[in-house]
Amino acid sequence: MNSLARPTLPRSPRVLVIGAGIGGLTAATLLAHAGLDVQLLERAATPGGKMRQVEVGPLRLDGGPTVLTMRWVFDALFERLGQSLDRHLHLKPCDVLARHAWGPGERLDLFADLERSIAAIASFSSPGEAQRYRAFCARAEQVYTTLDLPFMRSSRPSPGSLAWRVLGQQGPAGLRRLLNISPFTTLWRELGRYFHDPRLRQLFARYATYCGSSPFDAPATLMLVSHVEREAVWQVEGGMHRLAQVLAGCAQGQGVRLRYGCDVGRLVLADGRISGVVLTDGERIPADIVVFNGDAQALNLGLVDEPVRRALGVPAQVQRSLSALTWHGEAQASGFELSHHNVFFGPPEGYRAEFEALALGRLPEAPTVYVCAQDRSGGAAELRAARPASPRPERLMCLVNAPAQASAPLTDLEIERCEAQMWTQLNRAGLQLKLTGPPVLTRPRDFASLFPGSAGALYGPASQGWRASFHARPDGRTTLPGLFLAGGSVHPGPGVPMAALSGQLAAEHILAGLRSTSRWMPALTPGGMPTP
Repeated sequence: MNSLARPTLPRSPRVLVIGAGIGGLTAATLLAHAGLDVQLLERAATPGGKMRQVEVGPLRLDGGPTVLTMRWVFDALFERLGQSLDRHLHLKPCDVLARHAWGPGERLDLFADLERSIAAIASFSSPGEAQRYRAFCARAEQVYTTLDLPFMRSSRPSPGSLAWRVLGQQGPAGLRRLLNISPFTTLWRELGRYFHDPRLRQLFARYATYCGSSPFDAPATLMLVSHVEREAVWQVEGGMHRLAQVLAGCAQGQGVRLRYGCDVGRLVLADGRISGVVLTDGERIPADIVVFNGDAQALNLGLVDEPVRRALGVPAQVQRSLSALTWHGEAQASGFELSHHNVFFGPPEGYRAEFEALALGRLPEAPTVYVCAQDRSGGAAELRAARPASPRPERLMCLVNAPAQASAPLTDLEIERCEAQMWTQLNRAGLQLKLTGPPVLTRPRDFASLFPGSAGALYGPASQGWRASFHARPDGRTTLPGLFLAGGSVHPGPGVPMAALSGQLAAEHILAGLRSTSRWMPALTPGGMPTP
């Protein structure tokens, strides 16, 4: 049976989706496509959530994700709607996944083509290291294949139910692979089995930060991120925010009523189930079902009463993921040929100190710096092309990891010192940036204001230890009848495709419940009101 098939009901249930991030947009679109009455409430003036734009004078820059992976998630979504992703967006695959630098002359490109990456690593490090990279890629693919269907595309499992799903979907061989994906060791330790060159261990350890976590604490299963990137990295023409705009348009085309500038102040309960919301301006909006697509921790901070908070299954205290300091601006770049993705590392021997500082709530002395050159395509031909003698200004985002700040915001002095260290790091690799004007700085406290309940953490709970996969993030289903969760702070995790999968899972749970006799959905009468 199609899990998104339209249920047969006396009337269409009223659904409120809170938050027009990718998870909320996905859930709203699928539910409206199934015939439900859907209203989407967003406190900002535009859709996208963390997939937002930053304005620098007349310029618009991506303020969150900068490329798209796991494209199949969105191809499948648009196919369900009877449409084509390519008809709405122009996507271009990146030949160069990322350019990495340490110091003068220490540069390494990773390519979408495996053999080119192997050759590049052999030249950068050694032939032996290149062959160990080949073995690492095979292992990362195995981890991804093992966890894709039973974990990422399914509701949050327990260790036992995960094993049962793998056995049912992949047979005994799958169960053996599950036991062989190193769930009980850290990413950093597992990388030591593959890479002898400390720079390569440092490079691939960075994938833990895609989940806002330290590679010294995160589970080794996060090596699957390497495989996801190597499958394909796509640039969206017009920037990643275009994806949010297109999906918002599709939602409205399916009948979703999208309201911006709506800040939800409280969830309303009646007879032990969701009955609607109250906006901060006092407006009450009734509903039979609510999908909350915000940081799940916001449910512990005033949206619901204390007895309800205890029943929701959202941990009251979680280890927050990392935040960031970002600088958006326009600059002339010289001395270092940028790709679209660029990562500037400090000395490998200081890498652990970076995460020790972050764990203590401090900015690191030698931060890893990510630079997104938004006007570069990431194509190999572009990197080989001669640049003009006088470089043109281009749009750039510089990012360093920072601690989430619940109660002790970073001081201006700390941020100024970190910015100076960032420029030192870039200059050390040969990159000089001549800014055309003051950059726009976004701090953890700014992210906390943009995304209530997050305390500035950009990825929800941190992935620390093997238990985090099963306990840190709540499932999309709650114990409160009528309330569902979506977004990067719930299962299956952060990132654009994962957030979309969370919205899809929420829609599937709702429609499955409407077809069943479970208690969370009240009887619906033709008159339009739930019966007791």
